Amino acid sequence: MEWRGKSILVDTAPELRQQAIRSHIRRVDAILYTHSHADHIFGLDDVRRFNEMQGGDLPVFGRPQVLDDLRRAFRYAFIETQLGGGKPRLALTPLEGDRLEWGGLTIEAIPVLHGNQEVLAFRFGSFAYVTDLSVLPPESRERLRGLDTLILDALRWEPHPTHFSIEEALAVVENLRPRQAYFTHMAHTVSHADAERRLPAHARLAYDGLAFTVPED
Repeated sequence: MEWRGKSILVDTAPELRQQAIRSHIRRVDAILYTHSHADHIFGLDDVRRFNEMQGGDLPVFGRPQVLDDLRRAFRYAFIETQLGGGKPRLALTPLEGDRLEWGGLTIEAIPVLHGNQEVLAFRFGSFAYVTDLSVLPPESRERLRGLDTLILDALRWEPHPTHFSIEEALAVVENLRPRQAYFTHMAHTVSHADAERRLPAHARLAYDGLAFTVPED
Protein backbone atom coordinates (compact mmCIF):
# COMPACT_ATOMS: atom_id res chain seq x y z
CA MET A 1 0.00 0.00 0.00
CA GLU A 2 1.26 3.49 -0.87
CA TRP A 3 0.42 6.49 1.29
CA ARG A 4 1.89 9.98 0.90
CA GLY A 5 5.06 8.70 -0.72
CA LYS A 6 5.52 5.80 1.69
CA SER A 7 5.01 2.10 0.92
CA ILE A 8 3.69 -0.43 3.42
CA LEU A 9 3.99 -4.14 2.68
CA VAL A 10 1.52 -6.57 4.26
CA ASP A 11 3.22 -9.98 4.62
CA THR A 12 6.17 -11.24 2.57
CA ALA A 13 4.93 -13.96 0.24
CA PRO A 14 7.44 -16.51 -1.15
CA GLU A 15 7.18 -14.88 -4.60
CA LEU A 16 7.87 -11.37 -3.23
CA ARG A 17 10.82 -10.81 -5.54
CA GLN A 18 8.76 -11.54 -8.66
CA GLN A 19 5.90 -9.38 -7.39
CA ALA A 20 8.23 -6.46 -6.69
CA ILE A 21 9.82 -6.65 -10.13
CA ARG A 22 6.49 -6.98 -11.95
CA SER A 23 4.88 -4.10 -10.05
CA HIS A 24 7.97 -1.84 -10.15
CA ILE A 25 8.10 -1.48 -6.37
CA ARG A 26 10.92 0.95 -5.61
CA ARG A 27 10.71 1.18 -1.83
CA VAL A 28 9.25 -0.50 1.25
CA ASP A 29 9.04 1.64 4.38
CA ALA A 30 7.40 -0.83 6.77
CA ILE A 31 6.15 -4.42 6.89
CA LEU A 32 2.99 -5.60 8.67
CA TYR A 33 2.39 -9.28 9.36
CA THR A 34 -1.02 -10.89 9.53
CA HIS A 35 0.37 -14.23 10.78
CA SER A 36 3.36 -16.49 10.33
CA HIS A 37 2.27 -19.27 8.00
CA ALA A 38 4.85 -20.09 5.33
CA ASP A 39 2.91 -18.54 2.46
CA HIS A 40 2.92 -15.21 4.32
CA ILE A 41 6.53 -14.97 5.53
CA PHE A 42 8.93 -16.92 3.31
CA GLY A 43 9.80 -14.01 1.02
CA LEU A 44 11.29 -12.00 3.89
CA ASP A 45 14.90 -12.40 2.76
CA ASP A 46 14.13 -10.50 -0.45
CA VAL A 47 13.60 -7.22 1.41
CA ARG A 48 17.43 -6.97 1.58
CA ARG A 49 17.29 -5.01 -1.66
CA PHE A 50 15.16 -2.33 -0.04
CA ASN A 51 17.67 -2.09 2.82
CA GLU A 52 20.35 -1.42 0.23
CA MET A 53 18.34 1.13 -1.73
CA GLN A 54 17.05 2.99 1.33
CA GLY A 55 20.08 2.62 3.56
CA GLY A 56 18.50 1.53 6.81
CA ASP A 57 16.64 -1.07 8.83
CA LEU A 58 13.05 -1.88 7.90
CA PRO A 59 10.41 -1.53 10.63
CA VAL A 60 8.49 -4.80 11.01
CA PHE A 61 5.26 -4.99 13.00
CA GLY A 62 3.40 -8.10 14.17
CA ARG A 63 2.04 -9.89 17.18
CA PRO A 64 4.84 -11.02 19.56
CA GLN A 65 4.36 -14.70 18.66
CA VAL A 66 4.64 -13.88 14.95
CA LEU A 67 7.90 -12.01 15.53
CA ASP A 68 9.22 -14.97 17.53
CA ASP A 69 8.39 -17.21 14.57
CA LEU A 70 10.32 -14.88 12.27
CA ARG A 71 13.35 -15.05 14.56
CA ARG A 72 13.25 -18.86 14.39
CA ALA A 73 12.58 -19.17 10.65
CA PHE A 74 15.19 -16.52 9.73
CA ARG A 75 17.63 -17.03 12.59
CA TYR A 76 20.62 -15.97 10.45
CA ALA A 77 19.14 -12.47 10.14
CA PHE A 78 19.17 -11.90 13.90
CA ILE A 79 22.53 -13.33 14.99
CA GLU A 80 26.06 -11.98 14.62
CA THR A 81 27.69 -13.27 11.45
CA GLN A 82 30.76 -12.39 9.44
CA LEU A 83 30.72 -9.14 7.52
CA GLY A 84 29.36 -9.23 4.01
CA GLY A 85 26.86 -11.97 4.80
CA GLY A 86 24.02 -10.25 2.95
CA LYS A 87 20.95 -10.53 5.14
CA PRO A 88 17.84 -8.42 5.75
CA ARG A 89 18.11 -5.65 8.34
CA LEU A 90 14.92 -5.65 10.35
CA ALA A 91 13.66 -3.66 13.32
CA LEU A 92 11.03 -5.90 14.92
CA THR A 93 8.31 -4.09 16.88
CA PRO A 94 5.63 -6.06 18.77
CA LEU A 95 2.08 -5.06 17.91
CA GLU A 96 0.16 -5.70 21.11
CA GLY A 97 -2.79 -3.33 20.92
CA ASP A 98 -5.45 -2.74 18.29
CA ARG A 99 -3.95 0.39 16.77
CA LEU A 100 -0.64 1.55 15.33
CA GLU A 101 0.35 5.14 14.59
CA TRP A 102 2.97 5.13 11.85
CA GLY A 103 4.19 8.14 9.91
CA GLY A 104 0.97 10.04 10.52
CA LEU A 105 -1.19 7.09 9.42
CA THR A 106 -3.50 5.26 11.82
CA ILE A 107 -3.49 1.51 11.19
CA GLU A 108 -6.08 -0.65 12.93
CA ALA A 109 -5.18 -4.24 13.81
CA ILE A 110 -8.38 -6.27 13.79
CA PRO A 111 -8.33 -9.90 15.03
CA VAL A 112 -10.07 -12.64 13.02
CA LEU A 113 -9.90 -16.42 13.30
CA HIS A 114 -8.13 -18.72 10.84
CA GLY A 115 -9.47 -21.99 12.20
CA ASN A 116 -8.56 -21.59 15.88
CA GLN A 117 -5.60 -19.28 15.23
CA GLU A 118 -5.78 -15.51 15.57
CA VAL A 119 -4.82 -13.62 12.43
CA LEU A 120 -4.70 -9.86 12.07
CA ALA A 121 -6.70 -7.94 9.51
CA PHE A 122 -5.56 -4.37 8.89
CA ARG A 123 -7.64 -1.28 8.26
CA PHE A 124 -6.13 1.86 6.76
CA GLY A 125 -8.86 4.51 6.83
CA SER A 126 -11.53 3.38 4.36
CA PHE A 127 -9.49 0.41 3.07
CA ALA A 128 -9.15 -2.97 4.79
CA TYR A 129 -7.15 -6.12 4.05
CA VAL A 130 -8.62 -9.28 5.58
CA THR A 131 -6.94 -12.55 4.66
CA ASP A 132 -6.98 -16.13 5.94
CA LEU A 133 -10.11 -16.33 8.06
CA SER A 134 -12.95 -18.71 8.73
CA VAL A 135 -14.64 -16.69 11.50
CA LEU A 136 -15.20 -12.93 11.66
CA PRO A 137 -16.01 -12.13 15.32
CA PRO A 138 -18.89 -9.67 15.82
CA GLU A 139 -16.71 -6.96 17.38
CA SER A 140 -14.25 -7.21 14.49
CA ARG A 141 -17.09 -7.09 11.96
CA GLU A 142 -18.23 -3.77 13.44
CA ARG A 143 -14.74 -2.34 13.00
CA LEU A 144 -14.93 -3.10 9.27
CA ARG A 145 -17.99 -1.00 8.52
CA GLY A 146 -17.91 2.15 6.43
CA LEU A 147 -15.25 0.93 4.01
CA ASP A 148 -14.63 2.12 0.49
CA THR A 149 -12.59 -0.96 -0.49
CA LEU A 150 -12.32 -4.37 1.16
CA ILE A 151 -9.93 -7.19 0.24
CA LEU A 152 -11.28 -10.44 1.68
CA ASP A 153 -10.28 -14.11 1.85
CA ALA A 154 -12.39 -16.40 -0.38
CA LEU A 155 -10.65 -19.72 -1.00
CA ARG A 156 -13.13 -21.66 -3.15
CA TRP A 157 -16.83 -22.30 -3.68
CA GLU A 158 -16.86 -25.35 -1.37
CA PRO A 159 -16.67 -24.92 2.44
CA HIS A 160 -13.25 -25.11 4.09
CA PRO A 161 -12.38 -25.45 7.80
CA THR A 162 -9.95 -22.51 7.97
CA HIS A 163 -10.90 -20.18 5.10
CA PHE A 164 -14.03 -18.42 3.92
CA SER A 165 -15.73 -19.95 0.94
CA ILE A 166 -16.77 -17.55 -1.81
CA GLU A 167 -20.37 -17.76 -0.60
CA GLU A 168 -19.33 -16.92 2.96
CA ALA A 169 -17.24 -14.00 1.72
CA LEU A 170 -20.21 -12.74 -0.32
CA ALA A 171 -22.40 -12.85 2.79
CA VAL A 172 -19.88 -10.69 4.67
CA VAL A 173 -19.72 -8.22 1.78
CA GLU A 174 -23.50 -7.94 1.68
CA ASN A 175 -23.50 -7.27 5.43
CA LEU A 176 -20.65 -4.74 5.49
CA ARG A 177 -21.59 -3.02 2.19
CA PRO A 178 -18.18 -1.66 1.11
CA ARG A 179 -18.26 0.26 -2.16
CA GLN A 180 -16.03 -2.40 -3.70
CA ALA A 181 -14.75 -5.78 -2.54
CA TYR A 182 -12.01 -7.95 -4.03
CA PHE A 183 -11.63 -11.60 -3.11
CA THR A 184 -8.15 -13.05 -2.61
CA HIS A 185 -6.36 -16.28 -1.66
CA MET A 186 -8.32 -18.30 -4.24
CA ALA A 187 -7.50 -21.95 -4.87
CA HIS A 188 -6.58 -23.23 -8.33
CA THR A 189 -10.04 -24.84 -8.58
CA VAL A 190 -11.68 -21.43 -8.98
CA SER A 191 -12.21 -20.44 -12.62
CA HIS A 192 -11.65 -16.68 -12.80
CA ALA A 193 -13.95 -16.18 -15.80
CA ASP A 194 -16.74 -18.33 -14.36
CA ALA A 195 -16.56 -16.67 -10.93
CA GLU A 196 -16.60 -13.17 -12.45
CA ARG A 197 -19.82 -14.05 -14.28
CA ARG A 198 -21.44 -15.28 -11.07
CA LEU A 199 -20.40 -12.44 -8.77
CA PRO A 200 -22.13 -9.07 -8.37
CA ALA A 201 -20.41 -6.00 -9.77
CA HIS A 202 -19.32 -4.80 -6.32
CA ALA A 203 -17.49 -8.08 -5.55
CA ARG A 204 -14.72 -9.13 -7.94
CA LEU A 205 -11.77 -11.51 -7.85
CA ALA A 206 -8.40 -9.91 -7.19
CA TYR A 207 -5.56 -10.67 -9.60
CA ASP A 208 -1.81 -10.18 -9.88
CA GLY A 209 -1.00 -6.53 -10.56
CA LEU A 210 -4.36 -5.19 -9.38
CA ALA A 211 -4.06 -1.52 -8.36
CA PHE A 212 -6.68 0.93 -7.15
CA THR A 213 -6.95 4.28 -5.38
CA VAL A 214 -8.85 4.73 -2.13
CA PRO A 215 -9.98 8.21 -1.00
CA GLU A 216 -8.51 9.47 2.26
CA ASP A 217 -10.91 10.04 5.14
